Amino acid sequence: MAILLNENTRVCVQGLTGREGTFHGTRNLDYGTKIVAGVTPGKGGQTALDGRVPVFNTVSEAADATGCNASLVFVPGVAAADAVLEAEAAGCELIVCITDPVPVREMMLAVDYLKGRDAVLIGPNCPGLISPGKGNMGIIAPDITTPGPVGLVSRSGTLTYQIINELTTRGIGQTTCVGIGGDPIVGSNFIDMLSRFEADPDTKAVVMIGEIGGDAEERAADFIADKMSKPVVAYIAGFSAPPGKRMGHAGAIVTGSSGTAEGKANALEAKGVRVGRTPSEVGDLMQDAIAKL
Repeated sequence: MAILLNENTRVCVQGLTGREGTFHGTRNLDYGTKIVAGVTPGKGGQTALDGRVPVFNTVSEAADATGCNASLVFVPGVAAADAVLEAEAAGCELIVCITDPVPVREMMLAVDYLKGRDAVLIGPNCPGLISPGKGNMGIIAPDITTPGPVGLVSRSGTLTYQIINELTTRGIGQTTCVGIGGDPIVGSNFIDMLSRFEADPDTKAVVMIGEIGGDAEERAADFIADKMSKPVVAYIAGFSAPPGKRMGHAGAIVTGSSGTAEGKANALEAKGVRVGRTPSEVGDLMQDAIAKL
C-alpha cells in the first residue's frame, strides 16, 4: 500500500499551462496519474496537455467540476504560498509544492496555518513524491522506480534519484518515495513520513536521506528508536562539507559543531540505525536488511 498518493488520487496542477507545469504534468499524466484539472487564473475554459486536461481559473472551480482532492503546485515563488492555501481551502488533502524559491516568511505563515488541519503539505523546494505503479506528483523520473517493500523519505532531490536507482538496480522496489524538501520551512518532516511508513503494512523497511544542517535527523533518530519496528537505513549528505558553509539547500548550513554529517550519523547509529557513507553502501545495507526480514 502506498502512503499519501495512490491510483485513486485525483490531482489538479496549479500552473499546468506554464513551461514546468506542462512538461512534468505531461510526464505524470502519461505515467497514469489521475491529473483531472489544471488551474491558471484567466485561462479557465481552455484545455492543456494536448486537450486531455481541462483548465480552471481557481482550485475551487476545479474541485467542484472534477472532484480533485490533491494539488501539485508549479506556480512562481511569489505566488506559491497563496497557491498552497488556495488548495487547502478547496478541500485538497494532499498538496505538493515543487516551487523554489518561496519567500520564507510567506511559507512560514502558510505552514503554521495548516497545522491541525487535514491537508498534508510536501515541500516547497522538493521533487515531490511517487508511488511506483500508482501515481507520480512531482519531478521524480518514474523509470528509475519499481514497486516493492521499501519506503523512502529524503531532504535532498538529487540524492533521492540516486538512491532510488541504487535500490532498483538491486531489485529492491519501493512503496512510496517522498522528497520533503531542504528549505528551513517545509510542510512535512522526517517524523511525519516515518510514522506513515510505520503504519503502512506493505512497507517493510525505510530509507531516510538527510543532509547537514538543523536537527531533523537527530529528532528522527529518537522517533525511530521509540516508535518504529521496521528497519531504517540512512544516508547523510555532506561528510566533506566545510564548517560554516551552506551546501545546496537553504536549510543545509552548519553552525559550529551542530548539524554536521558525522554528528547526525553518530546520533542515528546510537539509536540502531545503519548509516551508509555512500549511496551505494545504502543500497547494500538495505539489501542486507531486506534479506533478514
